[in-house]
Amino acid sequence: MANIAAESERYVKATSPFPKVKVAIALLCYNNRDLLEQFLPEVIDHMPDSRDYAIFVIDNASTDSTQEYLRSLGDQINTITIEVNKGFTNGYKLGLAQIEAEIFCLLSSDVQISKNWLEPVVELFDNDPKVAVIQPKIRSWHEKDSFEYAGGSGGFIDTLGYPFCRGRIFYDTEKDTGQYDDVREIFWASGACFFIRTKVYDESGGLDDDFYAHMEEIDLCWRIKNRGFKILVCPSSMVYHIGGAVIAYGSPEKTFRNHRNNLIMMVKNLPSNELFPKIFARLVLDALAFINMIRRGQIKASFSIISAHWSFLLNIRKWLNKRKALSEWAVSYSRTGIYPKSIIKAYFLDGKKKFSDLNW
Repeated sequence: MANIAAESERYVKATSPFPKVKVAIALLCYNNRDLLEQFLPEVIDHMPDSRDYAIFVIDNASTDSTQEYLRSLGDQINTITIEVNKGFTNGYKLGLAQIEAEIFCLLSSDVQISKNWLEPVVELFDNDPKVAVIQPKIRSWHEKDSFEYAGGSGGFIDTLGYPFCRGRIFYDTEKDTGQYDDVREIFWASGACFFIRTKVYDESGGLDDDFYAHMEEIDLCWRIKNRGFKILVCPSSMVYHIGGAVIAYGSPEKTFRNHRNNLIMMVKNLPSNELFPKIFARLVLDALAFINMIRRGQIKASFSIISAHWSFLLNIRKWLNKRKALSEWAVSYSRTGIYPKSIIKAYFLDGKKKFSDLNW
């Protein structure tokens, strides 16, 4: 476990100036007072009337009037200020180190919660000590009756590491008619609203700083599953996500981090006998994606794939060192939540546009 901490620049718990709670709602923000004013009051209004729960707003070195707004809320929230913004993952790392709780809820600032969104999640944690991570059902804030792109009713990956959700595969997002309302084990939980046992978060090394943003929650979930823990979706808890607030969908930066971080994640977490063939296959498929984006006129985004590959390959020794540290922590390579076939083939060639079409 110490090796994992070293590879993550050592996760050290600071002496917390706040009282310990059972559930800490940790909301990271950066220059988005507008979102805080829109959604934070509902989080406050729907907090259980108990000292077991508390809200912590981690301000990631905002330069707008965010701090002024937070001060206006008084003791309804706890404010943690990060002096220098070094990204999404680092903001959470520094902020969470100052909070003592049994369960963290990492809540994005562009999420609208609903009434009684906390209780069913906490109940699932209480009923099974092997459950380490839970996400609620996530709908789109823009289309309230549809699943959200990066969460849906639980996340999965295919055999080559491509992520998808119950309710969204590539460009097709389903309407939520209750078809995925069962509590079930999933592969990854969305960072939009991510509940995790604090002990597991600490021992696993937490979010990887090298990801900065995007896929950091999938990487963390993969690590945790390889340790033998469960990750669940709790559809009786529901939130609404705007999406794209950290890095805009379809942007060159999004494309870069999508391709680079996915390769890093695979190097860190795949079993040895699958590592080289699957990394090679992904590089080939990325090349095809580059050609397709050129044909569609997405020139800037397409060259982000080349940049992603260079960044990945030039730092390969670093990723392999992370893998070595994790191999000492993993107890097995989990298959739960991994679609055993290619989701690309299923979607683009076989016409399977819904999760239920996969017959899996």
